[in-house]
Amino acid sequence: MVQKPAFLISIDTEGDNLWVNTRNISTHNANYLERFQQLCEKYGFKPTYLTNYEMAVSPNYIAFAKEVIASKQGEVGMHLHAWNSPPLYALTDDDDRYKPYLIEYPEKVMREKVIAMTKLLEDTFSTKMVSHRAGRWVFNEQYAQLLHEFGYQVDCSVTPYVDWSSVKGNPHAEGGTNYSQFPDSAYFMDLSDISKPGTSSLLQVPMSTRLKYGSLQNSFKQFYDGLRGKKRPPSTRWLRPKGNNVQEMKHVAQQCLNEGKNYVEFMLHSSEFMPGGSPTFKDEASIEQLYRDLEELFVWLSERTQGMTMAEFYQSEVQAKN
Repeated sequence: MVQKPAFLISIDTEGDNLWVNTRNISTHNANYLERFQQLCEKYGFKPTYLTNYEMAVSPNYIAFAKEVIASKQGEVGMHLHAWNSPPLYALTDDDDRYKPYLIEYPEKVMREKVIAMTKLLEDTFSTKMVSHRAGRWVFNEQYAQLLHEFGYQVDCSVTPYVDWSSVKGNPHAEGGTNYSQFPDSAYFMDLSDISKPGTSSLLQVPMSTRLKYGSLQNSFKQFYDGLRGKKRPPSTRWLRPKGNNVQEMKHVAQQCLNEGKNYVEFMLHSSEFMPGGSPTFKDEASIEQLYRDLEELFVWLSERTQGMTMAEFYQSEVQAKN
């Protein structure tokens, strides 16, 4: 029997509405995760909750996540927001405002933050951390080498076709990572050049993103924008809810499957399951629409894919490699 492609659900598990609330962070969204977890279990899907500092010390989230781990219905991984993850280190004159990337800190501080966050999660959940996503999607070789050193098996920070270099962390630094030339399939990384497959044991599982338009149309749009003095990256579609976009999500997933990909990867922030927890889902009506979209998407995907955690997908890739 031919194995179905994996459906990977990655949830950036973090505080409430961090788009606007960065100083006095609350974690009420932990109380809204059970509904989503039940929906996933209904279809045999297993979320990976990529967890940051404030959620890792939230009693309600800890209780929820321990139950998910105990029932083997999901996974907890690491998600590091460098600006408020201990040990604290002032990088700019207002880190809460600028939210600097981990790669912008000195190497010693990067290391200390990875060690502290890994230890907190492993001590709290009594399980080895093997999966990770960088805060604000920004990743580099030094970061990859640290993950590899501390036993991580999977990173899912790469967003194919997306260039974050114009998105600043530290206002005096170079901006985020340009992923426009990175692979859009899973690959074991070259730790000296993370845009290339290599021989390391660290598996990159890029997000399911696809270009919105064909290469010719993208070239024309970029040429036209250049004439108008505007520099824009190509438009992309993500396997990510943004309200009434279930057909777009199906389209992205179908593109990946048509290309013969062995997984599709979905993402959302934990706060987006809570009314008012994000700019996208501002009230109960928008949350109900989100769940209608998720139900339709999950029904569709359940016929075409099988649910896996990131750790389970890693094991399947290792077996395929060997």
